[in-house]
Amino acid sequence: MTTSNPTDPNEVRLTGENSFIRLMQQPGGPHTTRVSHWRVLWSPGGAGHVLFLKSDDISDRIRIYADNIALARWLQEEIESLLFPQFADQSLPVREADFDKSGDGRSFWTERVDSDDDAITITWYDFIEPFMLRVEAGSVTGRPHGVYSCFIPARKAQITFNGQVVPGNPYPEMRGDKQSSTACLAWSETWVRP
Repeated sequence: MTTSNPTDPNEVRLTGENSFIRLMQQPGGPHTTRVSHWRVLWSPGGAGHVLFLKSDDISDRIRIYADNIALARWLQEEIESLLFPQFADQSLPVREADFDKSGDGRSFWTERVDSDDDAITITWYDFIEPFMLRVEAGSVTGRPHGVYSCFIPARKAQITFNGQVVPGNPYPEMRGDKQSSTACLAWSETWVRP
């Protein structure tokens, strides 16, 4: 009896979560606010949390918050440089912050980020059926990494910054043959590379 090898030959670079929200003022319009929230269980940069935030409606248009600055810098170099290069600028300061979460992933999920100067709340709700995203290492031009993730798309999301609701909405989008959104919980996420 022949069995296939059950292991992935690629090097594991990170495992954890990378939930995101991209808000727009109208369908098909430009992203006016973008957040990338990382909860990392293992990586060469260590474990911890990082929030990358860019908004037309908040001064200092790009902000980075972390409870592990080394992780933030590693993410900038290893992954954000491929996903959203504006977040990869290592001249941007990293603000130390505390991170907390609540919810159950079926009705709502909230991430809270608190620094000395800012309080940010990010909430996803009204979820679509989850699906697995799989991108094989080397299958996307210019990106050596592969990624495996459980996406839980949200029809609705809200970001508050220091008590003020950030304008904009998420909108539907397709990921392959699956209905998705510009606001997704991305859990059980693992990044690999050859």
